[in-house]
Amino acid sequence: MTLLAGALAVLAALLFAIASVAQRGAAAAVPDDQARGGRLIARLVRSPRWWAGTVGDTGGFAVQAAALGVGSLLLVQPLLVTTVLFALPLEARLTGRRIGRSEVRWALVLVAALALFVVVGEPTAGVDRAPFRHWMPVHVVLLVVLVLCVVLAGRRRGPRRAAMLAVATGLAYGLVAALTKSVVDLLGEGPLALLTAWETWALVAAAVGGTLLQQAAFGAGPLAASLPAVTVGEPVVAAVLGIVVLGEQVRADGLEWVLIGACVVLMVAATAALSRSSAATSTREPEPVGAP
Repeated sequence: MTLLAGALAVLAALLFAIASVAQRGAAAAVPDDQARGGRLIARLVRSPRWWAGTVGDTGGFAVQAAALGVGSLLLVQPLLVTTVLFALPLEARLTGRRIGRSEVRWALVLVAALALFVVVGEPTAGVDRAPFRHWMPVHVVLLVVLVLCVVLAGRRRGPRRAAMLAVATGLAYGLVAALTKSVVDLLGEGPLALLTAWETWALVAAAVGGTLLQQAAFGAGPLAASLPAVTVGEPVVAAVLGIVVLGEQVRADGLEWVLIGACVVLMVAATAALSRSSAATSTREPEPVGAP
């Protein structure tokens, strides 16, 4: 099951990469004076590129849900950061540029850190669903932090606004990942159980809110200011929820914890570095491959 969950997570990362390249390009093409609120969404829904990205996102989410159905959040979510490994060459291809040595080094660091984390940490599954009383404190904390991020974003402009909205997006998407595991478990209990469970509607609300926040973040400032926070924030929040709410564990002791901690730091640093590079690429106008 671990191998299947890992393979599905990597496939989901590929689909998310294709979607992100398309959607970020569509958001970056919106003029600054129209890149806020309803005007941004109105421009995006008229963009074929944005809709292509939405289809990719939907497919990626379906595969991610399948991965979470057979694996733990602690395994699946870190593997999803490989999205940036797929997105970078896709964007480089579209812009006709070569991938730099620094990007190659960070990519190798990310792959090595992920592999060590999975092998040494041996993430174990917890429960698929937890009582609402276990979720309630988490929901309160996440909602307070999310609202605070949105309020602070409203008082800022440019990169700072984009970064704050991106943090809120990461919180929302991390919650989506955790709730998805519960909703997948509900599928086996029939349509009535699915439609009457609070997890289903909380998932819908978090997904819609996260999507709106992400598009607002992409349109508020340079993508290099928002993409790292979204890419890193989602798996971190999801992993914390997996441990705190669903009882997932990392099996390690002694010096293994030091190695796991180093892997986590390297994964965050490498993902942030690659995301900035990917975002910087996507803001440039595409050129034909081989153009001077």
